[in-house]
Amino acid sequence: MTQTLGILGGGQLGMMLAQSALQLGHQCVFLEDTPNPPASLYGKVYHSSQLEQFIADSDIFSLEFENTPVAIASHLANQKAGIYPPPNALHIAQDRLKEKALFNELDVPTVPYRAVNSPDELALACDELGLPLVLKTSRGGYDGKGQFVLRTADDISTAWDELGRATTHEEMPAPLIAEGFIDFEREVSLIAVRGRDGEIVYYPLVENTHHQGILAKTVAPAPNVAHLTQDAQHNIKKILEKLDYVGVLTLELFVTETGLIANEIAPRVHNSGHWSIEGANTSQFENHVRAVLGLPLGDTGIIKPSVMLNVIGKYPNINELLTIKGVHFHHYHKDERAGRKIGHITVMNDELDKTIEQVESLLR
Repeated sequence: MTQTLGILGGGQLGMMLAQSALQLGHQCVFLEDTPNPPASLYGKVYHSSQLEQFIADSDIFSLEFENTPVAIASHLANQKAGIYPPPNALHIAQDRLKEKALFNELDVPTVPYRAVNSPDELALACDELGLPLVLKTSRGGYDGKGQFVLRTADDISTAWDELGRATTHEEMPAPLIAEGFIDFEREVSLIAVRGRDGEIVYYPLVENTHHQGILAKTVAPAPNVAHLTQDAQHNIKKILEKLDYVGVLTLELFVTETGLIANEIAPRVHNSGHWSIEGANTSQFENHVRAVLGLPLGDTGIIKPSVMLNVIGKYPNINELLTIKGVHFHHYHKDERAGRKIGHITVMNDELDKTIEQVESLLR
């Protein structure tokens, strides 16, 4: 039976979810206030003022962005067939302090951290956790936004001025979170999918490289992680089951000398899984749609080692790009703007390193 999936958000993640839904015989509609969003190419877009019409035209609900208002998600949980993932996953993922508390409850290793409500508490955190230290907003912020690295005590006032009271006008400002700085070898992420029947499937660990806080490159599978895979899967399984989660969940991790340290979760399809469109037997987008609609989950095995490169700010020469063997280009139909993700490229061939150099040269 054909179902209409109502998605909160209409960006490129919603667009790619809709592409997968159409392949399975289902349609998507979107709740999004930005004019002409990427997802509008694949389904009707409703303004937030049209929420009840959006509900009427949907059979079941999901989301593409973790900063979706929890109140709207909670409302949708009581409509039609409900919303997946559950609103509580959003509630936790939107607050770094709640997220760290969940990790601690489940014995998932994290960096040491402290809640910070004043410059004096920030100074105390510097003494207790040591320097350097990363100060973050506990709510909001992504792609490197809402963060400040303190390297000396002289940075305390600057960090507080920059992050501390962007929220001072609020009646009850959200605390900041101070995180101990760890010496990590690299960043990896694990994407897992949990179905409505409780089945869980895992994609391989991938290695991520960031530039100025924005994901620039993902290598799938990550090299030399066989000894880490079991721990990563064990930890994300605990999180999925605790939250009674349905859909794709991403766990971002640091690799250290002593093992894996959890950084954060993303309750949605994730940038580090875009390679799976060509590189896996079932993409993360298709598996998310399958999970939400109650369909059997697909095989997450890799077809061929892949590297995903984000297109940030400016489009490359498409004609030149497509002459390179093994290159797959995804255009997000967004205007060029510094620091904005506007597309991605997946490379799959037998000369990965050489081809990546060619593509990176075009991106520069």
